[in-house]
Amino acid sequence: MINIKISENLHLLMKEYGVNQVKLAADIKISQSAISAWLLNKKEPSITSLWLLADYFNCTVDELIGRKNF
Repeated sequence: MINIKISENLHLLMKEYGVNQVKLAADIKISQSAISAWLLNKKEPSITSLWLLADYFNCTVDELIGRKNF
């Protein structure tokens, strides 16, 4: 089984970059409620959202989902 760590990695990246949910949502033009759902493991981001997050945090989608380490 694949262990996807989007929530955990997103928490770490947001802390590292010093952004909160509201700022991240505004910067990548995604609703704050969507980001909250990702952080709470209620939903997973779409591939388009993963690309936006990876570009924003200067990482790969593989790193973001936990397939590779940062």
